[in-house]
Parts: sequence; C-alpha cells; structure tokens
Amino acid sequence: MASKETAVASAKEQTKAKKTSSENGHGDYTAESIKVLGGMEAVRKRPAMYIGSTGDMGLHHLVYEVVDNSVDEALAGHADKIDVTIHIDNSITVVDNGRGIPVDDMVIDDEKIPAAQVVMTKLHAGGKFDSSTYKVSGGLHGVGVSVVNALSYQLDLEIWRDGHVWEQTYSKGEPTSKLKKTGTTKKRGTKVHFVPDKSIFTTTEYNFDTLAQRLRELAFLNKGLLITLNDERNTDSKTGAAKSHEFKYTGGISEFIKHLNRGKQVLHDKPIYMEAERDSVAMEIALQYNDGYSETVFSFANNINTVDGGTHLSGFRTSLTRTINYAGQQLGLFKDVKENLTGDDVREGLVAVISVKLSQPQFEGQTKGKLNSDIAGIVQAFVNERLGAFFEQNPPVARKIINKAIEAARAREAARKARDLTRRKGALDGGGLPGKLADCSERDPSRCELFLVEGESAGGTAKQGRDRRFQAILPLKGKILNVEKARYDKMLGHEEIRAMITAVGTGIGKDDFDPGKLRYGKIILMTDADVDGSHIRTLLLTFFFRHMQELIKRGHVFIAQPPLYSIKKGKSQQYIKDDREFVKVMVKRASEGMVVRYGEGAAKLEGAPLTKFMTTLNEYLGFFDKADKRLRDARVTELLPKLGFGARTDFEGEKKTPPKKIVQLYTRVPPDDLQVQADPGIHGAAVRGGNHWQICGRCGGRGRRRAERN
Repeated sequence: MASKETAVASAKEQTKAKKTSSENGHGDYTAESIKVLGGMEAVRKRPAMYIGSTGDMGLHHLVYEVVDNSVDEALAGHADKIDVTIHIDNSITVVDNGRGIPVDDMVIDDEKIPAAQVVMTKLHAGGKFDSSTYKVSGGLHGVGVSVVNALSYQLDLEIWRDGHVWEQTYSKGEPTSKLKKTGTTKKRGTKVHFVPDKSIFTTTEYNFDTLAQRLRELAFLNKGLLITLNDERNTDSKTGAAKSHEFKYTGGISEFIKHLNRGKQVLHDKPIYMEAERDSVAMEIALQYNDGYSETVFSFANNINTVDGGTHLSGFRTSLTRTINYAGQQLGLFKDVKENLTGDDVREGLVAVISVKLSQPQFEGQTKGKLNSDIAGIVQAFVNERLGAFFEQNPPVARKIINKAIEAARAREAARKARDLTRRKGALDGGGLPGKLADCSERDPSRCELFLVEGESAGGTAKQGRDRRFQAILPLKGKILNVEKARYDKMLGHEEIRAMITAVGTGIGKDDFDPGKLRYGKIILMTDADVDGSHIRTLLLTFFFRHMQELIKRGHVFIAQPPLYSIKKGKSQQYIKDDREFVKVMVKRASEGMVVRYGEGAAKLEGAPLTKFMTTLNEYLGFFDKADKRLRDARVTELLPKLGFGARTDFEGEKKTPPKKIVQLYTRVPPDDLQVQADPGIHGAAVRGGNHWQICGRCGGRGRRRAERN
C-alpha cells in the first residue's frame, strides 16, 4: 500500500515538474537535451564544417587533404614522388615516398596508442604544430587525414618505415584492426586507400579533370616534384592500361604562367620571375601580360590555393600599382594622362601567380580560403624592389606594360562616359525594359524566373509553354559579343547585352552593380542542344562571370539542360536527362508486372526488389566489362565474383603461402594460362616478405594483366 502511495506521489511530482517547465517556457529543453559529441562523431554529424560541403567540392577535398600531407613531406625535403589512383569503385589510393607516419607508441589518456593511429583517429593531432618537424606545411589544424578517415566507409593504411611494412584498417573513423607489422621492405613512405561513405556524400563519383587541375597546381608550385594521377575507370581499349597523367615541372610557377597563357598573345616572351626569403617568409612570384582584358591571378600560401586572397595578394596588388605608376613617371609616359593609373588599369591582361611559404600561417577556417598572416608589408617591399629593378633593366617591356595600362585607363574613362549616357537613357537603372522581353506578372523577385533563349523562334516557343505568372522570356538574336575580348565601352554598345543588363536590373560595373535590385530570383540560360547552343551558353556564362559574378556566387544563374530522351506510352510522356537515367527508367518499366522465380523453392521476385536487382545487375555487368578489359581473360574475370573476391583481405596470405581464394582460382584455371606471384609493390618495386598476392593471366601471349585490390 505504501509503495502504491509513493508511486502515485512520484507521478504527481513529475507531472507538476513538467507543467512548471512548460509554464516557464522551457518546453523539453533540459540537461538531457545537451549532447556532447566525440571527435569522429562530431565530424560525421557536421562534415561541412571541416571539408566545406558534402557534395562534389567536399568529395574532392578528401583527396586534397591526403595529398597535402604528402606534399608537406616533399616541402620538408623527404619525398619527390606522389601517386594518386582513382579505382573502378571510385575509391582513392594516395602513395608517397616520404618518411612514413611514425608507428611507435605514445601515451594518450594513460593508454598506449601507436602514433599512426593517433594521427588517423584524433582531431588536432599531427606534426604540424611546431616548426621542428615541418618548417613549412599546409596542414595546420591536425584534422585533415583524421577527417578523411571519419568520412570514409573504409580506410586502409600501409606504412613503409625503417625497413618494415605496417598495416591497419579503419571504418568510419574507428580502427577495425590493430596496427601490425606485416613484412619487410626497402621502400619508405605511406599508402592511404579510402572509400568515401555514401551515407555522408550526395555524390561519390570523382572527376578526373578536377583532381588533375589541383595536382597540376601542386606540381607547378613544387619544382621537380613528380605527381601521377591514374584513373582505372577509363582504360585504353587496345592495351587495357588505365588513363594516366604525369605532372612534373622543373620551371615551377614560370611554367604555370606559360600554361595559363597558352593560346594567347603575350606582350613579352618570358614571364617576369622573382624569388626571395625575408623574415622567414619564402616568396615566389611570376607574372606575364597578354593582349586580353581580364585579370587572372592565383595566390597560394604553403601550396594551398587561397581562393579568397589575403594579405599576400593585397600586398602584391598594392605594390604592382605603385611600381607601374612610378616607372611610367620615370619613363615620361604620363604626359597625356590626367591622373595616376588605378589597380584595375594595371591588372588588365595580367596573369600572375603568387606563392608564399611561411611557418604557422593564419587562415580563415579549415578550408583555408584566405590568408590572414601579417605579411602584406613584406610582399610589398619585395615586389617594389624586384619589379622596379626589372623595369629599369628592361625598358622596352616596361613601356609595353605601361602603355597597355594607359590604354585601359582611357577605355575606363570612355566606358564611364558611355555608362553615364546609357544611364541617362534608362538602360542601367531599369527605366525602360527591352521591347522583346515577355515579362511576368509576379512582382516578388524571389518567385520570378527569367529565361534567356536562343533566337526569336525559340523565344516564341518558350512564350507558349511558359507560366506567365512568374516566368519571363528574353529572346537573344544570334551570338552575343565575347566580353573576354572586348573593352567595356564596346560591350555597353552591344544591343543584346544592353537588353540583358536592363532586364536583370542590377546594373553593371563596380559603382553601379547592386544585387538588391535583381528583378528575377532565377536567371536560366536556355540554348539548343547543339554546337551553336553550347557556344552561346559559353558566351553568356562568360558575361555573367566577368561582370555579374556575384549573381553566380549567390546561386541565381542556372543552365537549362535539354533532355536526351523522350519516352511516350499511351497518353503519358516522360523526358529523360541522360543515358544513366534512361537505363533506370527502362529497367523500372521492364520490371513492371514481371515476376521472376528462382531457387529450389521457386521464390518470387517482383516489384521494387526486382527493379533493384536488375539495376544492381546492370551495374555489375558494367564493372565486369571494366575488369575484363584490365585482365583480358574472361575465365579469370568470371571466377572472381564466383569465388567471392572483393576485399583487400582476399589477397592477403603468408610470405610463401598464397590465400585460399587465390589457390582455388589457380586450381580452376590451367597453370599454363595463369601465374600467381607475391605482390611486387607499387609500380614494380620489390617488397621482401610482403603478404599481398596478385593474379596474372597470360592472355594468349599479349602480356599479363593484374587483378589486385589496392
């Protein structure tokens, strides 16, 4: 009885407490609501804080983080080769020939843990926090490779250090095996293989060109460093070899400048190059002018592309303007110029690369987009001295550069007058909309869409299909002016460009552009799916990139993608974007109403499970074809899935005893047609006592191909 009374009293107190909490406005917000996330859990919960996004950019950032660690070894003088491989399953392997991650134990919270495991699993752990191990490095926060580990479904670590091979595996940031010594080797370095977690990323398909661009930059910034990028997804139909590019530049950023200026008419043959180290800051700058009208400047700090600039870039720009103005006065070139040249004038047609290397740099955020270290004065003094000396020693080059800047100043003045005249006519302030614009009735810009369509006929078709409440149509006649090769005043004189500026409503130019006056939340480029349409789309994108870039950054500019297929069935019609979507739709349609029976019990497979099975089967057949191109022996390719090959451990055995599955494969294929041998290591370098094995088919005398899970 007493216990019942106690229970009732307790229940009343809890009810009263809840009521009081609710009355106080606290709701369910109590101490239990406060969550404390562990290191790896925090990364998986908020990955965008560490890699920028969970989309395409973040996916590629994983590779950059691992490669940056290898580059830091090169900066320290311990590595000269980095290999990056994209595997068929879109997993990545990065190998370097540096010192290898330390493997000796260290004490963390009274527990002995191998240093390699600490680096892979602990945030803010690494050798970048002092200047003794790495004088200069891109990694600062100690979260790079541990974040990659946390966001990978599987990660395999292999270390070659002090004559031994060490291996450890991880999944989602947690170790799935202990760090163990697996053999001996003469090599040194680190090998990281990881599979991005599909539950984290919206896309897991790597773009070869995106990775190639970053790796090429790193090779330019580090003279003599060899970086190789291999893509096993694309193979040569004749040889079966994977697509591969090598990046190695002995000329450094001077070659980078030549690469950026390829196909352009330059004002001086050789790039202006300057290099020095002052106050523990190593500076390397190269620049060259072309006859174009746009500025292309890349800035790097410790090999990291500072896309948002920083103190090193502002110091360079200030000094460039000052030095060119001083040189122009000394050469007597400013007789007809009323005022000094501005920064925009002297940077017209400029292609430059600024690279600084310093210990303990200060960046904004983990993605390191902007350098905040106080080095602007150091860079200014350096550029003033070296560029000034170059102009004194090379007057003809100085005259060409300064005369181009003077022409830019005159064009700027002419453009200002043209802009004022155009503004008076109402073209920039929205005073009169173009006559061919079919506007919408909605007045809220966030709900409005503007379609820029190719030609009057397409404009008529678009007008018939639009929803006039919120969709506006502006037909453009022919190909617009290429603003990359035209000065400002000429661009404002182009009728179609003026019509676009007027319709968009934001104005143009530094003084007049106001994104708050945007009349349409979405600006959609809708051109034909042919070569001309592609060219017009490129010209339109060039215009927006050069003169309304803020609209692109804010996500207002879109590209309409015309469908590749149209499927009709009865009265229904479906448009399909590409081949991949086409296969999905056709598989789904093919499985409708179909029943498949299998096995001894004649089990049924139908509906969504059948669709999923057929889709998976189609993907499997695609992988099968890729593997067959590599192995060039259909019997071996067919046996791999039958025997259950698919994991790295399937190729692991003892020093002289191959794994069971390889033995089974060997017994199923005639010995004359198959060779099984110990792993030779990457790129043919011998590994003594290594426990990895490989399969080599003789392929009728056409050479051996290797099936191996790296």
